[in-house]
Amino acid sequence: MSGIILVRDIMMRNVKTVRTDDSVHAAVLKMNKFQIGSVIVTNNGRAVGIITERNILERIVEPRLDPATIWAKDIMSSPLVTVDPNDTVDEAAKIMAQKRIKKLPVVEGDKVVGVVSTSDIVRANPTQIGILEELLRVR
Repeated sequence: MSGIILVRDIMMRNVKTVRTDDSVHAAVLKMNKFQIGSVIVTNNGRAVGIITERNILERIVEPRLDPATIWAKDIMSSPLVTVDPNDTVDEAAKIMAQKRIKKLPVVEGDKVVGVVSTSDIVRANPTQIGILEELLRVR
């Protein structure tokens, strides 16, 4: 058992969120303030999506839209792909590679308790690099 690393052991616990009716500008302000690459989008306290830097580039910057007039719900990725805190890092890496995502919210019951990124996985278990690279190559 000593060789198995669980998601809960490497996830970032201080999850930042925005509401579905917050502006994209508010999401960007929060991402910049905390120097993070994504925020979880909630509706009535329930996680319903994620906004990443890529969402902002593709859905706001490229089409030259005003982030102050577009809502989080309009650019978020949904449905949310998640992982359980008790899943192994191997399982998380496979999900991320198969779904081609770099950030994976960690959910316990209905509550987001963390986020794990590809960087977290590689830092915790460098042998995962091969799995991630191989699965991303299938693209």
